[in-house]
Amino acid sequence: MTTKDKHQLLRSLPGVDHVLEKTRHDDRFAAVPRSVVKASIQTVLDRLRQDILSDRQHSADQTEILSETAALCRQKLAPRLVSLVNATGVVLHTNLGRALLCDDALENIQAIAAAYSNLELDVATGKRGLRYSAVEELICELTGAQSAIAVNNNAGAVLLALNTLAKDTEVVVSRGELVEIGGSFRVPDVMAKSGGRLKEVGTTNRTHLKDYGNAVSASTGLFLKVHASNYKIEGFTASVDLEALVALGKTHDIPVMEDLGSGTLVDFSAYGLPMEPLVSDSVASGADVVTFSGDKLLGGPQAGIIVGKKQAIDRIKANPLTRALRIDKLTLAALEATLKLYRDENEAVKKIPTLRMLTMSFEETCSRAAVLEQSIKDACGPLGGIASADLESRPGGGSFPALRLPTRCVTLKPDNMSVAALERRMRLSCPAIIARIENDRYVMDPRTIQPGQETIISSTLKTVLAAE
Repeated sequence: MTTKDKHQLLRSLPGVDHVLEKTRHDDRFAAVPRSVVKASIQTVLDRLRQDILSDRQHSADQTEILSETAALCRQKLAPRLVSLVNATGVVLHTNLGRALLCDDALENIQAIAAAYSNLELDVATGKRGLRYSAVEELICELTGAQSAIAVNNNAGAVLLALNTLAKDTEVVVSRGELVEIGGSFRVPDVMAKSGGRLKEVGTTNRTHLKDYGNAVSASTGLFLKVHASNYKIEGFTASVDLEALVALGKTHDIPVMEDLGSGTLVDFSAYGLPMEPLVSDSVASGADVVTFSGDKLLGGPQAGIIVGKKQAIDRIKANPLTRALRIDKLTLAALEATLKLYRDENEAVKKIPTLRMLTMSFEETCSRAAVLEQSIKDACGPLGGIASADLESRPGGGSFPALRLPTRCVTLKPDNMSVAALERRMRLSCPAIIARIENDRYVMDPRTIQPGQETIISSTLKTVLAAE
């Protein structure tokens, strides 16, 4: 195409105002804000200009321009954050939003979001109050701590506590506890941002109490323990328990902090799972500060919960960073409702989705897999490639790193497309179905499929398979 031809084609393109006027008489744009329509027209016309200048195939037909503009408007108006079906078997799937909120939390969010609240008002006195009072007493009741505060996430909790307790001092931590979790969050990096100076002791696999003692100097401001929640070292290992470190801290008048990562209020060993450190045990050990997440094993909203001795927590509350890291009223509403359930552990396990899924028995997964398989057969008819298989689920979210949960899954190997193609089409459906591929089979794990979602999966499968 010559330069002259390109100029002629560019001149033949309609102007934005001309196309905008056409949309006024087109029902597809009736409910679309004019700003969205105009921006979409500009995008479509810009794309056509680039096609002409790059000698790519193009069409300047106004009907096609309007159709493309309408499609782009729908795309712009569609929500970007959407719900989907988690059929992966990973309970605390970070990419899929981690913990599902319980019904009590959802109801409390609705109540607080739809009205004014006493977020920072002490109704009894009529004076300004603290937003943390909504959950502080409850957290202390459940953990045995003297005081508590909640911030936006556990990374923020660790940063805030280190900045308060150890700025411009040395923080002694075992080399084997310098963890990195998702999103390249590294303990040394957070410590550097907090103003504390990292002082490593011990080796990757073995650290002894004398290593901490030998590291003490006039510059030592804090002993830090970090729970290895997302990995496990086995074999020739040694570590210092929190009680011993607290005793050493008292000897040298050095505060002790523990980052539990996930943190739990339930003894999972009572449900046949490995023991995870209880927040109450860490508090009882005498640690000055303990931090843990709200949206992992607790099963609540994203939050970083800081508990400990009143003197240390009061200092943290007074830190200017606290305001920058504070949680909003909706998170507080969800957190309070979730924590209240822990007053009755049986109620918590029954009502909090994370706990329910983690403690789900193999027999229940078998029953739910049978329901899912039958639903698929009812919707799709005879399928030669469908079967059940005894596989494993995973806790996810950096919790129970070595744990595999026995589960019965429904698997599918379609005749008319590859397993990879099926996974892609299910993932791009609406709502998206997120499953996994294992041994060249499409695997759907009922542990994380919520009640009632079986019909969503089966109807989506029917559409995907029929389209092919």
